[in-house]
This record gives sequence, C-alpha cells and structure tokens, in this order.
Amino acid sequence: MPLRTADIQAFLLAIELGGISAAARHMGLSKSVVSKRISDLERELGVSLLQRSTRRIMPSESGRYFYEQARSAMNQLDHAAQSLSDSSRELCGELRILGPMSFGTRWLSPLIARFAKAHPRLHLILELDDRLVDTGYERYDVVLRITRLGDSALIARKLATSRRVLCCSPEYAEQAGLPQTVDELVRHACLGYSNSTPGQVWAFREDGPDAVVKTIAPRGGVFTANNGEILRDAALAGSGLAVLPRFIVWEDLQAGRLLEVQPGATPLDDGIFAVYPRSAFSSAKLRSLVQFLQTSLAPQPWEVPDAVPAVADIAPLFAQAGAAR
Repeated sequence: MPLRTADIQAFLLAIELGGISAAARHMGLSKSVVSKRISDLERELGVSLLQRSTRRIMPSESGRYFYEQARSAMNQLDHAAQSLSDSSRELCGELRILGPMSFGTRWLSPLIARFAKAHPRLHLILELDDRLVDTGYERYDVVLRITRLGDSALIARKLATSRRVLCCSPEYAEQAGLPQTVDELVRHACLGYSNSTPGQVWAFREDGPDAVVKTIAPRGGVFTANNGEILRDAALAGSGLAVLPRFIVWEDLQAGRLLEVQPGATPLDDGIFAVYPRSAFSSAKLRSLVQFLQTSLAPQPWEVPDAVPAVADIAPLFAQAGAAR
C-alpha cells in the first residue's frame, strides 16, 4: 500500500491543530492541498479518517486508531534522525512546546528564540495556551505549567519558583482599606482567575512558627478573567485585590503602581515545570531544552526584592486607608 509521508503528516496535523485550515497554515500550504492529501490517504486506506463539521474535525474510530499508530511511527522516525545527529552534537527534527500565555510572551519566547538560534537544524514550534491539556493526546513534546503539581504519570522537571503576591492599586487601598487578616479578604472586591478551579481558591501560609495554610474562596462577581495580565490591568484600574505571579506584576510593584498587601500571610508559591511523557525522556533535544530553560530561569529575573517598596515604606498609606474604612 503506497502511503505518502506528506499525506500522513497532513492528517496528523489536522487532528493535533483541530482543523484542516490550521494544518495548512502550519505547513505553509493551501487548504485545498492539505484537504486533498488527507482524501488521498483515506482513499489508499479505504476508510474514513475524519468526521467533518462546520466547526471542527474529529477523528473517526478508524482515524483515532490510525492517528495513534502513525504518530508513534513518525516519532520513531524523528528519534532515529535525532540519534544520527547526536554523534555530531547537532540537534535536529521537530520539538513542539506548549506554554502559558502571560509567562510565554513575557519570559519564555525570548529564551526559545535564543535556543532556536543556537540549534538551526531544529524546528521549534511554540504555542501558548492557558488551558490544561493532555500531553499524551495533543502530542506536544513538552508542556510548561505553572502550578503546585500533584501526582502524575508524566515526568516533571522544575525550572523555577513562581512567587505570588496579593496586590492592589493605591487607589483601591485608599478607598476600601487593606485587609489585616486573611479572613477579612471575603469582605473585599476580589479579582478571580477563571481558567481552573484551583485558581478560584486563594491559599495562604500564615506568618509565624506554625506556618498554617489557610484557603478562602474570594467573593465573586467583581471581575473574573482567564488571563493574569487582564487581572493585573483590572487591579491597576482599582477594581479590587488580586493574587498574581510576580513575573507579571514585578514592574508595577517596583514603580508603586501596585502595592503588595500582607494580611499576616503570604500566598503559596507555584512551581514552573516542564512536563513531558516518559517516552520522551531519551530525547536529546528535549533534555537540551529543559537544561537550557533551567539554567536561564535560575536567576528568576522577576525577583527584584530590593526595588519593591516594603510595607514600612507605605505605612502612611496603610494608616490613611485604615482610617477610611
């Protein structure tokens, strides 16, 4: 059965990217060419691989089976090519990376650009999306996640720590006052992250020797978004309190546009992880990327503690805000 690699690749990309148009853009071809390649593949196999609709394509039962087998075979070919290049210390092939939106645009993209320049034979594909995905099905080689990672069948390598801060604008502090305890947060306008259930619960470690962890569900209905930079903009506008990563707000804290609120407790840190399937562990290109990111992110450039006003520096504002309540 004379199957063409180009036809198989078109089918794989259509499944992974959610449509023929997206696959065509990725391959630099017209939609009609990619559609014809998939039709040719279906004709050679004698089965329908896709269930087409006006909104999205989905694999048929036969298509899902063929996808799993074909993707595995294509990965083996890619690994074989990589093994040959390892002897010359050159990375080649394709490496698909998924990262979170805000971290990706602010910190990840320039690092990936540097890595790509150092390895010109390696085809890097960087996509940004805050949704949690199943790396086994989506077929990303590595996914960067910012979370407190639990048990997983995947391998996770920690790249850095993401400290979070409770913050608000000086205007909000003056109008509403500042909470002195975690329990007082429920009486404040809070800005919620809607992309995942854990993002809708704020967890704090109370100051003191016992280090008790307290969680609250902040009051809803004020402002909710699925992106941290949108929440930062809302906090800057004085809409309420937000718990945000320092890598998003450190410049605003440094300039005094946002204040770090310290209600006798500190938001729990997240970790920045590279997550990938166990089957990818032997990939030299993946190991090289993870090691590069670990080294590059180790200084954590968004951590500039000496440049951020301490609580004592804004004590007059705290006193003024408290009197306004």
